[in-house]
Amino acid sequence: MAFTIRQLQFFVAVAEAGTVSHAAQALSISQSSVTEAIKELEADLNVKLFERHPRGLSITHKGHQLLRHATRILTDISDARRSFSEQASNRGGRLQLGVTSLVAGYVLSDLLARYRRAFPSVEVHAIEDNGDYLEHLLIGGELDVAVMVVSNLRDRLAIDAEIVEVSPYRLWLPLGHPLASADSIALADIISEPLIMLTIDEVEENTGKLLAAFGSRPKVAFRTRSVEAVRSLVATGAGLALLPDLVYRPWSLEGDRIESRDVSGSLPVVQIGMTWRRGSGLTQNARDFIGIAQGQRGARQRP
Repeated sequence: MAFTIRQLQFFVAVAEAGTVSHAAQALSISQSSVTEAIKELEADLNVKLFERHPRGLSITHKGHQLLRHATRILTDISDARRSFSEQASNRGGRLQLGVTSLVAGYVLSDLLARYRRAFPSVEVHAIEDNGDYLEHLLIGGELDVAVMVVSNLRDRLAIDAEIVEVSPYRLWLPLGHPLASADSIALADIISEPLIMLTIDEVEENTGKLLAAFGSRPKVAFRTRSVEAVRSLVATGAGLALLPDLVYRPWSLEGDRIESRDVSGSLPVVQIGMTWRRGSGLTQNARDFIGIAQGQRGARQRP
């Protein structure tokens, strides 16, 4: 039996929620329907998509591969629907767009590709910079919209935001690290470990605050603005990393395995959102861009 679009939607929901119960709640359907759909999908593909454990589910390497394909399929379907409903796809004009570093490679690329397919005549001008500067450009009217981390917005009175992605922090470890086989990992277990620190957006600040709560400063082995460098350093045993799950991939560029584990306790989440100046009259191009971002999130949640 060939897998269905509905099964892919359920699979993506479970992968994002981490538990069947949370996915079922988000989809407003029964847990048994979600469980059955995942079982049928695994049987059809003859692969194991999730590892089951008492705290929920963790996605397998094959599951990660399918997740990339499934997300692309669902967004393509959404694009196809949009292509029949949009009457202004030939409208021109410009879109002044901002993006922060953490977001640029993990959220913006798919979003921008969808927008350009839907509105090929719109000229997009994008700038990558830190969140504070993008807020300044938004307030000054130099940007129409920005895609950025919104969990640390500085001027919430002047900026409107709509969340399109929520990503929890997880611990990255090299294959064979003792903590990778632990039943549970606490922040106290990480204090003595060398850390590879990503210095873009709010990541370093959040990690420092977490470990400072234990009266300890992070034991930083290396600081970098490159996520790929973090992957390579973690995979080769240079240190561990606490990073948003948004940027996790199970392999470094050199082909070395990277493990990812939950950490018990109250860890922050990274909220990615669309931002624009409060009270401004959004251009139609900006409204369309925000609408595509909303549709991309909706494609992951609708049954």
